[in-house]
Amino acid sequence: MKIKAIITGASGMVGEGVLHECLLHPEVGEVLVIGRRTAGVIHPKLKEILHSDFFDLSPVKDQLKGYNACYFCLGVSSVGMKEKDYHHVTYDLTMHMATILADQNPGMTFCYVSGSGTDSSEHGKLMWARVKGQTENDLMQLPFKAAYMFRPGFMRPTKGLKNTLKGYQFFAWLYPVLRPLFPNFVCTLQEVGQAMVNVTGKGYEKRVLEVKDIVKLAHLTE
Repeated sequence: MKIKAIITGASGMVGEGVLHECLLHPEVGEVLVIGRRTAGVIHPKLKEILHSDFFDLSPVKDQLKGYNACYFCLGVSSVGMKEKDYHHVTYDLTMHMATILADQNPGMTFCYVSGSGTDSSEHGKLMWARVKGQTENDLMQLPFKAAYMFRPGFMRPTKGLKNTLKGYQFFAWLYPVLRPLFPNFVCTLQEVGQAMVNVTGKGYEKRVLEVKDIVKLAHLTE
């Protein structure tokens, strides 16, 4: 059965890269992007929903039914934010959408992008890591077919895409050096997208995916 995927965050770097891989992948039959602004992509596989309020998806929830995957790439930087505000736009927003999707699509595989260093204990010193850890933990309690937490570190951006963050653009040339030196922290954005598609179709023995798991999944051929 072909994958029918919902993607969030497609106007950002990670979401744009995942969308790019999905549109290229033969196992992906349909893609629905939901966002506050258009992804700026036209493709026969692609549909878009423009929706301004992600804290109230009730007006569009019926359009979210009938999909077997969600690649949740929406997120904000915690820099300069108070924990209460970061928790609201990270945990509350994600759980609102995920709860609706679990209800609408109980056979769905849900992939959530958190980050390397996320704190599963929820009690560490780093605010963002605690909030992401709580989000991961509670997502895995929802009644999806499966939920996988992606923890990429440094990602080499995909050439030709328009939403690459400046820091990643600046350091991309170091990738051939960083990859062998820091294999537990460095992958490509292409591998993140391919790993999401592969884990949807093939599954994986772990639910929390560190960089080495992402790379392994990206290159699965059977």
